[in-house]
Order: sequence, then C-alpha cells, then structure tokens
Amino acid sequence: MNQKLESPYKRLLAIRGMGQVLTVTVGLILLCIVFGLMNPMFFSSRNISNLLRQIAPILLIGIGQSYVLLIGQIDLSIGSVVGMSCMISATLMTRGVTPLVAVLITICCALMVGLVNGFLVAWCKLPSFIGTLGTMTIARGIAQIANNNYNTDSIGDAAEGFRNFFYYGKSMGLYNTIWIALVLWLVFNFILTRTRTGRHIYAVGSNVEAARLSGVSVVNTTIKAYLVSAFVSCVVGLITTATSGMGTMDAGTSYELYAVASSVIGGVSTLGGQGLLFGTVIGASIWGVLQNGLQFAGAPIAIRNIVIGVIVVVSVLLDVIVRSNKGKSWKILKK
Repeated sequence: MNQKLESPYKRLLAIRGMGQVLTVTVGLILLCIVFGLMNPMFFSSRNISNLLRQIAPILLIGIGQSYVLLIGQIDLSIGSVVGMSCMISATLMTRGVTPLVAVLITICCALMVGLVNGFLVAWCKLPSFIGTLGTMTIARGIAQIANNNYNTDSIGDAAEGFRNFFYYGKSMGLYNTIWIALVLWLVFNFILTRTRTGRHIYAVGSNVEAARLSGVSVVNTTIKAYLVSAFVSCVVGLITTATSGMGTMDAGTSYELYAVASSVIGGVSTLGGQGLLFGTVIGASIWGVLQNGLQFAGAPIAIRNIVIGVIVVVSVLLDVIVRSNKGKSWKILKK
C-alpha cells in the first residue's frame, strides 16, 4: 500500500526539472506566509487581484525567455520589443487606425524581430548575446522614431474596447490580463510538452549536434523559439499600451531581467534542455510576491532590485552546480 502511495510521487519527481519546481513552490508558499504575517492586507482580495495582474506580464515574457533558454540561447531584445510594440500600436491608434488593425500590424512587426533573431543566431551563427543585443538596440530605436522621438498622445475613447480587453476589463471575476496570460501559458505549454516542436526544442538545448544528426532542423527550431519570445513580448507591449492609454518610448525597460528571473528561478536551465513552463509560473509569482511584499514592508526600489538580482545569481549558480558531473563545479568553487 505504501508503494502505491509513493508511486505517483516518485513519478512526479522523475519528470526532468520537477524537483526544482517543487522546491521553489515551497519557497513561494513560505514567502506568502511571511509577507502575510508582516501585513495582513497582503492577503486581501484586492491585493491578490492586483498581484495576479502584476504577475501576468512577467509570466508572458518569462514564457518567451524560457523557450529561448531551453534551446541554450538567450533573448536580450524582449524589453525593447515590448517598448516597440507599445509605441507602434499607440502611434497607429492615435492616427486613426482601428485598434484591431493596429494590433495586427504590431504583431507582424514584433514577429519580424523574432525572425531576425532566429536567423542571426541559427543561420549566421552569431552568439545569441551579440545578435539579440543588436536587435535590442534596433527595436528600441524603432520605438523612439515611431512618433518622432516623443511619447504619443492618449489613444482616446475609440480604443476603449482595446483597453478593456487587454487590461481593465474583467471576466468571471478576474482581470482580462490574467486570462490572457493563462490562455497563452496553456497554449505554449501544450506545444512544449505535447508536440514535435516541443521535443525538438528540448533536443536542441540538450545536445545540438545530436539533435542535428537525428534529423532535427536546428535552424527552424531556433527561429520558432525566437518567434514565441517576440510574440509574447508584443502582447506585453499591447498590455502596456492599454494600461497607460498611450505609448511611452521607455516601456519595457529592464524586462530582460524580469524574463530571465522568472525563468531561472522557476528552474529553466540557462544551459538549455531542462525546465518546465510550470516552473516559469512559480518564478514569475515569486518575482511578483517579492516586489509586492517588499513594497508593503516599505522597502525602497533599490532593495527590491538587489533581492531579485541576488536570487537570479543564486538560481543560476545552483543550476550549474546541479548539472555538473558529480559536483565538479563545487570542487572548483572550493579551490
């Protein structure tokens, strides 16, 4: 009987990367308890609702960065694509373009950045750090020239439906932003765990040469991962436009950090080939709870940033140690 009870637990732990996901889940629960004891308002329905809405954009960009990290690469252009999408969509709407058309044009522009990223990394063999650093600068430049180096005016009452859909509206008691993040997470988690594309992403991240010899198109897989990253970044840009009701050129600044944080804290390996999108949910939640809880505690923004930075470094360090053979990295550190 004990064996039957232990069997599902063992099967759960047998899933690659699940051990770290369970660990950070326990950490998330403890954080919530600590912040709840410090300030009972932390568990108020209003704060929980706002917290979930705050987590949603971080989860989305975390999904994109997770896809890229799983193939052993990185995407530094995420924040700039958010800013570019914000400015392009807002500029179009302030000039009389209907919100639907503006959204479609914005998505196409963002996907072009993803396509270029994938082409530079997979086809031109540029290191992802360099390639996406270049597109990061280009996308930020596009954000700046979209409205002649000015933030846009208000997108106006004509975009009320747009703002309700992406930010202010509610469905079944939850803000639409939360539903958007949930639906996209379900879609991309299904792709990652139930489709050939997902298997190829893990294969490329685990061993790119072995994947190539097995018939996996490394170029196509890499491009797909960067397209996912660009798409979810675009959605976050649209949410940003709906939130502020205008386009701001500095939108998305530092979002690269948030994307990496939510991914690696949730157990997605920076070395590729290991990680679960469920972990990204936990990682994004930890980021949101820390920001929210430290704000309740009166901690300055600088302290919040330091805490997040330390957690990211520790998460990556643990990943390197765990994935090294028989703790060789730990022996090197002791020397």
